[in-house]
Amino acid sequence: MTVTIRDAEGAHRFEARVGDALAGFAEYLRSEGLVVYPHTVVEPAYEGQGIGGALARAALDDARERGLAVLATCPFIKAWMLRHPEYTDLAYENRSRVSD
Repeated sequence: MTVTIRDAEGAHRFEARVGDALAGFAEYLRSEGLVVYPHTVVEPAYEGQGIGGALARAALDDARERGLAVLATCPFIKAWMLRHPEYTDLAYENRSRVSD
């Protein structure tokens, strides 16, 4: 099985395709200096085949290339980052010093 990942910028998501079939996607919201990954979907027929990991890796590699911090509100992307410490440096950190 050959998986192709592409940035579908118009849809604001990375798409994983197996042939012509959409196997999954990872949505994103990009702004200057930050990308948010709110939601990832893998179609049931492709679960357990590495599609989610391929999407996470492509999305995070893209963030690194663009110099963006990553706010992973998607539980899958967040957990994937924790399992792959080479990506934890991308995690957004709130640097606010405001206190009550």
